[in-house]
Parts: sequence; C-alpha cells; structure tokens
Amino acid sequence: MADYLQVSTTTDSREAAQALLRSAVGARLAASGQVFGPAGSVFWHLDELGEGEEWQLFLRTTAERYEDLEKHLVEHHPWDNPEVTFTVIDGGSARYLEWLRRMTTP
Repeated sequence: MADYLQVSTTTDSREAAQALLRSAVGARLAASGQVFGPAGSVFWHLDELGEGEEWQLFLRTTAERYEDLEKHLVEHHPWDNPEVTFTVIDGGSARYLEWLRRMTTP
C-alpha cells in the first residue's frame, strides 16, 4: 500500500457525513476531509434496485492509519454495511504530505 490515501464513504445526510468527518479528524485518523452532495445514486440493496440521494465524504490519511480509520467509519456509520474505499495518492507537494503525516500521528 502507498504512504498516502484518500478514503471515501457516503451517507444519507449532510449531518451524518459531517459527524463522521469531525470525529475522524478529531481522533487524528485523518488530517482533513470534505463533504459533497447531494449526489444522485442508484444501487442494489437487499436484492432490490434502489435510488436516492447521498452525501460523499472524502478524507486524507496515511497507510498506517487506514485500518483504524476504516474501523472508526464502520463503527460510527449509520448504515450496517457502508462503502469504505480508498484511492492511493501518488504524489503531492512535499510540505502538504509532511503536514498530512504530522496531523495523523497519534
């Protein structure tokens, strides 16, 4: 796994996404994040096709903190089986990446 990651999940409300963001950054599991939405969504749920609006949450963290961040998001998420995925950050400014590492160091 690469050193830096962008982690994402979705929720059914802005308030739930902001609460997850606040708690994850507050616990230093992520250095920062943003909430975007609402976004139109189509999905399979309980073997039925569903449609609705979701709020997207993006967080930046290090590979070392990913497991703890994933656990935190799943435990505090309002859904039973939330999507939690990550994308590798292949590069960025050295000062930013050093800040990201410092902000996620327990």
